[in-house]
Amino acid sequence: MFDHCLYFNTTALARVLEREWSKAFKPFGLTPSQAFLLRAILDKPGLLQSELAAGLAISRPTATRTLDGLQKLGLIERWSTERDGRESAIHATALGESLKDALNGASAEVTRRLKKKLGVGHFDDAVSKMKGVRSSIE
Repeated sequence: MFDHCLYFNTTALARVLEREWSKAFKPFGLTPSQAFLLRAILDKPGLLQSELAAGLAISRPTATRTLDGLQKLGLIERWSTERDGRESAIHATALGESLKDALNGASAEVTRRLKKKLGVGHFDDAVSKMKGVRSSIE
C-alpha cells in the first residue's frame, strides 16, 4: 500500500534501527539518543548545546532533555563559558570518558552486522542517499 511512500519506509526503517541500537546500548543503561549524544560530546568536548543539537539534527529542547538525562547519570557536566553566556559548554565526566571505547565498539558492532547483512556497498550507498535526501529537504 505504501511501497512508494518516503515517510512510511523511512519511519519503518527507523523503528528497526532503533531496536538494533537499543540492544547495543542497553548494557550501558543508555538509550540510542543518549549514547549518540554522549559519543558526540566525547568526540568534541566543550561544544555548546546548540552546536550538539545542530550536529545531530535534533531540536534544542530534545538536546536539553537528553543532556539532562546524561547529567543525572553522572556522565556529563555543563561548564560556564565566556563564549556565550546563555549556554554552557558540555563535557564528559570521568565516568562518561570511561565509556568511550565501549560505546564506540558497541556501535561499530551494529554497523558491522548491518554491513554484513546488506553488503558494504549497499550499506554505504543507502547512508549516502539518505544523507542527500535529508540535505535536500532541509
